[in-house]
Amino acid sequence: MSTPKIIAVIGATGAQGGGLAQAILSDTSHEFSCRAVTRKPGADPARLLLTKGSEIIGADLDDVDSLIAAFTGAHGAYCVTNFWEHFSAEQEKQQAKNMADAARAAGVQHVVWSTLEDTREYMQPGDTRMPRLQGDYAVPHFDAKSEADAYFADLPVTYLRTSFYWDNLYASGLGPKKGEDGTYSWTFPMDDKKLGGIASEDIGKVAYGIFKAGKRYIGQTVGVVSEFLTIEEMGDALSDALNIGPVKYNNPSADTYRSYGFPGATEMGNMFQIYRDFDQEFAAKRSASLARELNPEMLSFKEFLNRYKGRIPL
Repeated sequence: MSTPKIIAVIGATGAQGGGLAQAILSDTSHEFSCRAVTRKPGADPARLLLTKGSEIIGADLDDVDSLIAAFTGAHGAYCVTNFWEHFSAEQEKQQAKNMADAARAAGVQHVVWSTLEDTREYMQPGDTRMPRLQGDYAVPHFDAKSEADAYFADLPVTYLRTSFYWDNLYASGLGPKKGEDGTYSWTFPMDDKKLGGIASEDIGKVAYGIFKAGKRYIGQTVGVVSEFLTIEEMGDALSDALNIGPVKYNNPSADTYRSYGFPGATEMGNMFQIYRDFDQEFAAKRSASLARELNPEMLSFKEFLNRYKGRIPL
């Protein structure tokens, strides 16, 4: 029996990386083994992975030397950043560069980089429909990742283009809220356009499908989504799954949404406006059928709700 090939998983105790780690650890073929890379190797989530058979190594995305140590000896590396920890496009780009430099120094044979497109490419020069942020970004957590693609260009890389996390219904407080009259409502500036979504764990499972495919997807961009649904369709599914009655859809303008003042409101207002104004262009960059081919266990939105409805605060 051959020795399993190591995949170093950034964010293995988080969303996408957690899905990949679980996929590796549950694969009875043992073609690959999991090296969980985390800033907190002694914390409970890392300890849990250790009990399931994962290697644990401490590293920080802001410390390239620690990343080189984490990647050394690995066949593959899953590279992902979390803009929402620091809200800085420049820091996200530097972290991506650090991972790319570390993968290069360690001689990693396959990198999967979790990225997004540059939303500015959807608009003509001088388009003023939304404010520019952190300099000249439209949606910094999209645009910075796209700019960071260049750091990986000379590596054996697959660019994994992701979609809206359904997990945001509980992880980011975007789920329905109960009003004083006992009814539920939620707010998105999406009109009647469809939102492309996916469970974050399924992104990790897609990544595992890419690693298992060998060299097939090296040098390619793989855009994934589970399904596209209107906010009203999502609300109907939530109503059924949570048994909370009709969920009212509040549909403000993007400008109004940006004015709400919560952390990231302007960023998210721009993001939802991109989803709304360029829904066809966004959809064209993502394939549900390819995502399901790479991850046959892909959850539909209703399946996601049935599994995780207990996490959605009511």
